Amino acid sequence: MNTDIENLFKDKVLGHPAGLFVLFFTEMWERFSYYGMRGILVIFLTGAVTGNNPGWGWSTPAALSLLGTYALFVYLTPLLGGWLADNKIGYRMAVVIGALLMTVGHAAMAVETPTFLYIGIFFLIIGNGFFKPNMTSIISKMYAGKDEKKDGAYNIFYMGVNAGAFIGIMLCGWVGEKVGWSYGFGLAGIFMLLGMIQFYYAQPIFGSIGDKPNNESKDIIDTLVENPEGPKLNKFTLLDYSLIAVFTISALIFIINDPLSKIGNIQTLNFTVAGMVDSLFFALLAAISFIVLLIVRIPRYTRIERDRMIAFAIFCLFTIFFWAAFEQAAGSLPIYTRDFTDRILEGTAGMIFKIVDLLVTVVPLGIITYVLISLFKKTFTKIGLSNIILGASFLIVWIIVLYKLYTEFSDPKAEVPITWFAILNSLFIIMFAPLFTKWWDSRYNPPASVKYFLGLALLALGFGFLAFGARNVPAGAESANLSMVWLVLAYLFHTLGELCLSPMGLSYLSKLIPTRMIAFMFGVYYLAIAIGNKLAHYIGGDIEKITQEYSLSGFFLIFTLIPLALGIVSLILHPVLKKLMHGVK
Repeated sequence: MNTDIENLFKDKVLGHPAGLFVLFFTEMWERFSYYGMRGILVIFLTGAVTGNNPGWGWSTPAALSLLGTYALFVYLTPLLGGWLADNKIGYRMAVVIGALLMTVGHAAMAVETPTFLYIGIFFLIIGNGFFKPNMTSIISKMYAGKDEKKDGAYNIFYMGVNAGAFIGIMLCGWVGEKVGWSYGFGLAGIFMLLGMIQFYYAQPIFGSIGDKPNNESKDIIDTLVENPEGPKLNKFTLLDYSLIAVFTISALIFIINDPLSKIGNIQTLNFTVAGMVDSLFFALLAAISFIVLLIVRIPRYTRIERDRMIAFAIFCLFTIFFWAAFEQAAGSLPIYTRDFTDRILEGTAGMIFKIVDLLVTVVPLGIITYVLISLFKKTFTKIGLSNIILGASFLIVWIIVLYKLYTEFSDPKAEVPITWFAILNSLFIIMFAPLFTKWWDSRYNPPASVKYFLGLALLALGFGFLAFGARNVPAGAESANLSMVWLVLAYLFHTLGELCLSPMGLSYLSKLIPTRMIAFMFGVYYLAIAIGNKLAHYIGGDIEKITQEYSLSGFFLIFTLIPLALGIVSLILHPVLKKLMHGVK
């Protein structure tokens, strides 16, 4: 066994190597910065240009166009970053480079000028490409030969993801809304920097795990690839490359044109083709070319491989529409929260909210602090400087939290921040994920088609509550005072839907796709999520237009009926999918 792995497992925290919790906290700070920045971006961009904390007064389509393009690239750049780490620089160096680039990105956004905003978004996209895929790669290397511990390790790591999202949205959101937008963006950058330094000085604990790949490992890979007795490879043909070129060029025209035309009114690439404006023709052409690529490529595999890849492609289609609805949480829902939700609470209701806010803030943070102290006890002699930086980071968090609570309790009334509702997703995941894990591990574990149905149906139900709550808001209304209950129910059922569907993609990728083809289909899966994110904000940007022409309830009905219909399709396809999966459960 690798001695580095053996050494890692000597110092345990909560039954796992201390190195796992170094990754836990590094990922937590990255998610803190990502979700913290994303939580305030749309509200800042579309906010009124006057007042104590002015925004930029952008139109909703412009703001969501930028967010959608950013979110799309966030899911595509990891494909390149993962390749570079695998073949050139190693996982740990990729994490450090990615964190440093993202720190620069957050710092640029804190300047609050359009030029620095775009520079910041660029660095965040590139940095994310280096960072995102390689944290999980390090965990995979750490647990080599210890498969029975992997599930627990990834669950702990996933808790770090949600803890970071929870704390980041809570603090960056509150600071951005109550103190100043620059401070919110800057806070995201500060903790990204501290996370990077903490990880950099903790590297000795990993030994050679995640180092730059050596020539020996490359030789082994080359030998496996060149093995004439291995499975026959499905090489890319001239037609395949042509379709990829058409897809890439068409997609880029659409992706570049969308923000250019909506933000800067730059119409260079805004053609009108076949009666379609805003380059929708090129979006459609990209979709058709990619579907044709799958159609001509997949049949060239053996029957079982072909069938399983078709099943996975169908799951990817459902994934696109799931995220197109789910990601309204980052775009149109903050607009709805700001303009149509009654967030002022007085008297007993206000005090109840303050107590609830205190509990949901202090209890999770207290639990994470306990984990931090446990890590200190095991690793301080080995990575003392890393521990000191990590401890200082948490001290800053506690100071901000206590100041936040003091400020809120000093105010006789309670105004719920717009961003506060976004923390509910992470909170509900932390609450319900263990229950879903037990369900999936029991004999009542449903088949894939049922999980996709449940995910889509629960998502639809969440939007159904929003549509019902807005039923009396007339067409053309620009504001209303709807109950916060509808938002809480929406986030609850959206989260339950996420727990049913989101983990399934990578799980079925590993089960259905042969190892030699995982890279290609991994790219397809991430492309599906990227398209879903872009589609989410492309449609969400029209919330005001749809509300004006139809109604606010009609806007949410779009995301109620389409996911529900697709969920029913998933159930209907159960016999077909079961046959295509050839025994994979």
